[in-house]
Amino acid sequence: MLPVSFVMQWVTREHPKIDRLACPWLILRFIDPAAEILYVPAEAVTATATQTGAIPFDVPGVEFTHYGRECTFDYFLKKYALTDPALHALAPIVRGADTDNHALAAQAAGLWAISAGLAHNIRDDQQLLQQGLVLYDALYTWAKHLQAQPHTQQPEEQLLVQVYTAYLQRSNDRNAPPPAWTTQLRELIQDHLDTNLSLRLTEAADALQVNPTYLSREFARYFDNLSFGEYVRKLRIEKALELLDATGYSLAEIAYLTGFSDQSHFTRIFKQHTGQNPSAYRKKRQPR
Repeated sequence: MLPVSFVMQWVTREHPKIDRLACPWLILRFIDPAAEILYVPAEAVTATATQTGAIPFDVPGVEFTHYGRECTFDYFLKKYALTDPALHALAPIVRGADTDNHALAAQAAGLWAISAGLAHNIRDDQQLLQQGLVLYDALYTWAKHLQAQPHTQQPEEQLLVQVYTAYLQRSNDRNAPPPAWTTQLRELIQDHLDTNLSLRLTEAADALQVNPTYLSREFARYFDNLSFGEYVRKLRIEKALELLDATGYSLAEIAYLTGFSDQSHFTRIFKQHTGQNPSAYRKKRQPR
């Protein structure tokens, strides 16, 4: 039996927002009410765990972390075989907020907004944890007892709210300005195109500090209804057309300058976009 004075410690990165508040709440409310949560700089997590015996979580390379599309909160539920339906109702909300996949649950975007606001307003991590406990207590109560309870009580009110919400959604979809990252991404893609450098979606997501899954899902909405790869190839072909019209570069040189692996690859993609080979295009454009 452990001595009475023994306190289990858990350690993770400082400045928590989603998983690093949700998991401590889960520990304190359902696993070990006497546990102590430590927040340290990311580079100090391993050393702190070694020195104190604390269990590290929500950092790469440890047991309690992300697996595939699931976040650390999901792993805690599995590890400790927590079967409370309310906790499993919270899981996709936490996962959606933590991975920027707000389509997973209607409440995910709200949880992210509130958590980000709390983290911005409260800079002391232990004070932030105390507010996080209040937040997740409330969310758990909703999941346990109030999921089926609407805010409006009369059927007529509910119908009116539904109609009005649908109208607002359509209006917002038409009038809402694109997110700020779209402008940054256009410039980033153009910079790489101008300097003949390749750019992968994951690299773009990292540069913009957005989740790559979210970026992949939302990209076509703001970029001519094309995927990331299709859009980059379209810009390369547009640049190739300019070079074919205005320069005397060979096809191999143009292939290189527009980021294609070789002339054969360039010719194949060019024909897919224009319906003709680049040599045929150039011949037609040359003055008689």
